[in-house]
Amino acid sequence: MKLGSFSAGLVGVLAVVAGPDRLSIGEQPVMVVKANADENGKDGGKDRGKAGRAPSMPMARDPSAAVAEEYEAARRTGTREALELFIARHGDAPLAEQARAELKRLPR
Repeated sequence: MKLGSFSAGLVGVLAVVAGPDRLSIGEQPVMVVKANADENGKDGGKDRGKAGRAPSMPMARDPSAAVAEEYEAARRTGTREALELFIARHGDAPLAEQARAELKRLPR
């Protein structure tokens, strides 16, 4: 095998591997460019008003509200197991003391 044909084959393989779906250093995919333009208010001339886009993720819930909901669910269930599970999961929460008191009132 000649060195010239090997070089040509190697160049061909590299052209396929680094083909048109690869980006040069510093380039970004089209969708990233469009998303950045939307965030900056440059959405290709489309007027979306002053409100802008809706956030893609909802705001995080208040952890204390989630603990309170879980306590209420355990209290409504009214079983030792439900209250013990709440205490095991949220032993340091202020509502854990109420759950312990509720647990003492339940019959064994």
